[in-house]
Amino acid sequence: MITVVVCTTCGQQEDSVDGLRPGEHFANRVEEALKQHALADVGAPVVQLQRTRCLMSCKRSCSAALHQSGKYSYVFGEFSPDVDSAEALLDFTAGYRVSETGQVPFKQWPQGIKGHFVARIPPLQFSEVADRRESSDTNDNTEVSHG
Repeated sequence: MITVVVCTTCGQQEDSVDGLRPGEHFANRVEEALKQHALADVGAPVVQLQRTRCLMSCKRSCSAALHQSGKYSYVFGEFSPDVDSAEALLDFTAGYRVSETGQVPFKQWPQGIKGHFVARIPPLQFSEVADRRESSDTNDNTEVSHG
């Protein structure tokens, strides 16, 4: 299962709309977009949204993280709390889903995700993933971004 984590406390309180911070609005947009996307196998969701109170990325709010066991994880920031940002995040998630390691080739990144990367975190099983990546790179010369 892929987990998209969205910080609900992102943004300044004075930027709140209807009593909700920008991060909560972004989480709502991601939730709505998830309902629209075909990120499911035979009716079972393969992507879940998890809301958290802080990702400690306050200077780069609105922020989100993406992870799945055995794959690289990503932290993103400086999203606008709107539909376009939510769609960009989920479009990247679709590429992440089909990647064995979690690395998505740069040419497949949606425009709306570029410039929003804060960190890429290796999986706990880093040596196993690195071995798989090296093996697949020598077999198919897949382009992998390091950006």
